[in-house]
Amino acid sequence: MLSLATAMGIGRFAFTPLLPMMLSDGVIDLPSASWLASANYFGYLVGALLCTFQPWIWKRLPFLPVVAASTWVRCGLVATTLLTLGMAMHLPAAWPLLRFAAGVASALVFVYTSGWCLAQLARLGAPTLGGIMYAGPGAGIALSGLFASAMVALQWTAAAGWLIFGVLAAVLTAAVWRIFQEGSASQGGSAVGPPVSTAGSQAPAGRQQMLLLALAYGLAGFGYIITATFLPVIAREAMPDSVWIDFFWPIFGGGVVTGALLATRIPATGDFRYLLAGCYGVQALGIAASVFSPSLAGFAVGSLLLGIPFTAITFFAMQEVRRLRPAAAASYMGLLTAMYGIGQIAGPPLVALLLRHSRTLGEGFTLSLEIAAAALVAGALMYLWMARAYPVAGRKRRADLPPVT
Repeated sequence: MLSLATAMGIGRFAFTPLLPMMLSDGVIDLPSASWLASANYFGYLVGALLCTFQPWIWKRLPFLPVVAASTWVRCGLVATTLLTLGMAMHLPAAWPLLRFAAGVASALVFVYTSGWCLAQLARLGAPTLGGIMYAGPGAGIALSGLFASAMVALQWTAAAGWLIFGVLAAVLTAAVWRIFQEGSASQGGSAVGPPVSTAGSQAPAGRQQMLLLALAYGLAGFGYIITATFLPVIAREAMPDSVWIDFFWPIFGGGVVTGALLATRIPATGDFRYLLAGCYGVQALGIAASVFSPSLAGFAVGSLLLGIPFTAITFFAMQEVRRLRPAAAASYMGLLTAMYGIGQIAGPPLVALLLRHSRTLGEGFTLSLEIAAAALVAGALMYLWMARAYPVAGRKRRADLPPVT
């Protein structure tokens, strides 16, 4: 949890609560902020692809040393710390590169921490506890949001904020450093867990079904990212004098924690695609709440509803990949992660384009949020259609499923 809080809550999402401070300091404008966000999401995409093809690269280049999953995690955490500290320097030309590299590091930590932890849980006979670790990103988001709220109240600069987050990342990295021991998990550098037995399961799904699943999952990346990137800015535009503005991001993080814990308790003896459709619907309602009621209640409810399904979507989607392609789960998890990354990359530039052609910031943000909600509704409908077109045969209980990687 602490590892993912560092990589995701700080490495990826500290930018969101610090963005209003950077705008107030005059070191960045909204179009530039959109491109900085996309640079980070593009880095996450590249990192996910590196994780996917790492076994393939190592197999064809046998002279490369074997690297344990725990070593990849350590390297990613150190990189996250240094890159966050680097953002404190007033070097705007270097910021896109720093955010890109932070995205790569966060993907490495996310994938290899997941694989390391789930391999440990599998040995302990408790694979269903894996969802608990995904509360880490939410805890990091909430913590970074609270820190940013305090810094705004103290009228600190964004540079000071980046410095504090870098120090916080260093502290969290030190706290987990000895846990990720060399040799404590799979030594192959891959985050793939134990081989999955396909005995008694249905035949592997066809390519069309897997591509539809990947496309629907990519819509989740596009649907949430606009709100998750610009939430404090949108709230500040709608409620410029409210003292509660800086608490919406921590509420989102609290929702992420809640959803991750709930995901491990929901009985899943049926079809995960219905759960995914429901999660998309909840996020769409969260966005709609902030669009139709740009008030304290609307933003609070919207932040909570957007956060609750955030990591639950990942948990359910990766379980669905395990069901459909058990013998090649890692490769298709990489495909889904890549599609999710593409969706994230597309969101911020769309916002920049709409803001440029809108009469006011409020009008541009409203249209952006409406498009995001529509994308989530489309994804939910795709899952419902897939559940009808490709019914589940002989569904296993979640406790019998191999762990997510």
